Amino acid sequence: MTDSIKKEVLFNHGIDKVWNAISKAEEISTWFIPANFKAEKGYKYTFTSPPNDKGCTVICGEVQHANPYVLIYTWIVADTKTETTVKWELTSTENGTKLNLEHSGISNYKGETAIAMFESFNGGWDNCISGLTNYLKNLVNAG
Repeated sequence: MTDSIKKEVLFNHGIDKVWNAISKAEEISTWFIPANFKAEKGYKYTFTSPPNDKGCTVICGEVQHANPYVLIYTWIVADTKTETTVKWELTSTENGTKLNLEHSGISNYKGETAIAMFESFNGGWDNCISGLTNYLKNLVNAG
């Protein structure tokens, strides 16, 4: 099993629009789950999913690096003490922005749990990127 999940997406949106979408609580709360988040090193954040959501209920951690256009934070799923790391990196392209997402440290979970968490996170990040993509499309079309 690999220790990290990597996703790469190209957006037809400027880098600042994408940065705001992944780093501002009010925007994250629109396309992901309600967030108490600030892109500031040392900030202890919490993502809290509605009670009826079948995904994660609470995710917390600490921002390790927040510097346009790189955002790194620890990721601890409720009811576990296992820490993993999420890294978002944005690069301007000729037609918009390239987003690289990496979720690493999944082997910090033990045994079969690591495999189950890898599969869960992998599908979860696909859903998140889909939500982010739709959010950015709606944001541009609304403006």
